[in-house]
Amino acid sequence: MSNDLNLRLIFAGTPDFAVPALQRLLGHGFRPLAVLTQPDRPAGRGRRLQASPVKQAAEAANIPVHQPVSLAGPEAAEQISALQPDLLIVVAYGLILPPTILDVPAHGCWNIHASLLPRWRGAAPIQRAIEAGDSETGVCIMQMDEGLDTGPVLHRVTVPISESETGGSLHDKLAEAGAEALLSCIEALARGAPPEPVRQAERGLSYARKLLKAEAQINWREPARQLERQVRAFNPWPVAWCTINGERTRIWRAAHEKLDHDKEPGTVLMANKAGIDIATGEQILRLLELQRPGGKRISTAEYLNSRSLPGRLDG
Repeated sequence: MSNDLNLRLIFAGTPDFAVPALQRLLGHGFRPLAVLTQPDRPAGRGRRLQASPVKQAAEAANIPVHQPVSLAGPEAAEQISALQPDLLIVVAYGLILPPTILDVPAHGCWNIHASLLPRWRGAAPIQRAIEAGDSETGVCIMQMDEGLDTGPVLHRVTVPISESETGGSLHDKLAEAGAEALLSCIEALARGAPPEPVRQAERGLSYARKLLKAEAQINWREPARQLERQVRAFNPWPVAWCTINGERTRIWRAAHEKLDHDKEPGTVLMANKAGIDIATGEQILRLLELQRPGGKRISTAEYLNSRSLPGRLDG
């Protein structure tokens, strides 16, 4: 479907998660008047300024790009108002939209949120859903208000979480699901039949706090089931880790072995080409893929070819 009503759209987004939504809109004739994205940031070993993935996608499509440091001042509101937008689409933009911005578009501001609201409002819904052992999650197209992910939901799509799901794989699935859900809602708006907003339920509320590097350290006193979820949730960032032979060693893959033991948590129970079995607070965690400082990701079999293990690992 094309943009039959010539909707005047502005797209606000920054990371990879937002790119499929922008590309899906462009592929169906919904071309934003402008794209808002965060300022270029230093990245890589050389710390050179790098454009966000959304900026790169917008420039490739010859869409004007604006990169305000903040939306709090009157300049941003005036700039957006001058475009007379019908709708502002927000996908992982990273800046707070004040009322002076929320009230500008004729149809308000729509957000793609990567959870089934009201579960996992907040900054890291993808990883927290895996970490908590949820069997499913999804995306919501939400009408934004002044609260933190509190607005009414226009459309929701459920996505199952597999037992091997990582933060990275679920991120990609939800980015695509969100892009398709957004397109469906935009097409409905273009037909003159916008989706009906549904107020979020009072029950089932939870918050997905921001990911911190410090919480990626393995605590062997935790149950193996929880540690296995932690490894999957924090792949590819911030990546679970422990200390082996004095080295901060990343754990990229691990498996929960439903076997009991009577050893101190952190004890190495077995180490061979099948993996490295570590005693935890409850049952066993089998390490499958590791990364030494400055090295590449390798299987535990490769790791054991060149390294011996201590009798016990530190967290």
